[in-house]
Amino acid sequence: MTTFARLVSWIGHPLIFVSASVAVVVGTQLGPRTGLPILLALLLSTLVPTAILLLSGVRSGRWSDADVSVRKERQRFFPWAVPFSLAGVIAMWWLQAPSYIIRGGMVTLGLFLISWLVNFRLKLSLHALFAFYCAIILFRIGLIYGAIALVLAVLVAWSRLFLRRHTHIELITGIALGLMGGFVAGWWHWAPNLKSAGKHPELIFRCSICNIQMLTRPLDSV
Repeated sequence: MTTFARLVSWIGHPLIFVSASVAVVVGTQLGPRTGLPILLALLLSTLVPTAILLLSGVRSGRWSDADVSVRKERQRFFPWAVPFSLAGVIAMWWLQAPSYIIRGGMVTLGLFLISWLVNFRLKLSLHALFAFYCAIILFRIGLIYGAIALVLAVLVAWSRLFLRRHTHIELITGIALGLMGGFVAGWWHWAPNLKSAGKHPELIFRCSICNIQMLTRPLDSV
C-alpha cells in the first residue's frame, strides 16, 4: 500500500499534474499551429525552469525532496516559483493566447501568492491544491476528462495523508483553494457590458454553472 501511495503521490506532483492538464486543454481546444507555440512557451517559461529548480534544489540539499515538504524550505521555493508563474502569464499575453489560457495563468499565479502567504503559518498541500484545481478546470473541457482528473485528485489527497506528508487541515486548505481557483479559472467569466456608456463601464460577472449574473461598478463611480 505504501508503494502505491508513493506512486500516486509522484503522479500527482503539481508539476506533472499541471503539465498533463495543460496538454489536455491545449490539445483539445487549439489547433497545432496555435497550440504548439503556447505549449512550448509554457514549458520553457514556467514548467521546465520549475523542474530544474526542484531537481537542483534536491541535489544541492537546499530542500529535502522534490515536494519541498519542509515548511521553512518552501520559503526559499516560492520566491522562485512566483516569478516563473508570472513569466508564463507574460508569455501567454505576448503570444496573444486565448483569454481563458491567460486567465488560468493569472489564477495559478494568484494561488502561488496565496500559498506563499499561508505558508508563514501553515504548510498547505500543493499536491491537493493543484490536483483539484486542474480537475475542476478539466470538467469544463469534458465530463470524462474531469471525472478522471477528480478520481486522481482524490487518490492524491489520500496518498498525502497516508504518507503523513500533511495534516488534515493542511490537506483541506489545499483542496479548498484548488476548488475555488478551478471555479474562477474555468467557470467564472467576466466581460464588459457593451451597453453601458460613459466613463465607468459596468462589468458583468457570469457563473457558467448556474447562469447567475452579478453587476458591479468601479468604486470611484459610486
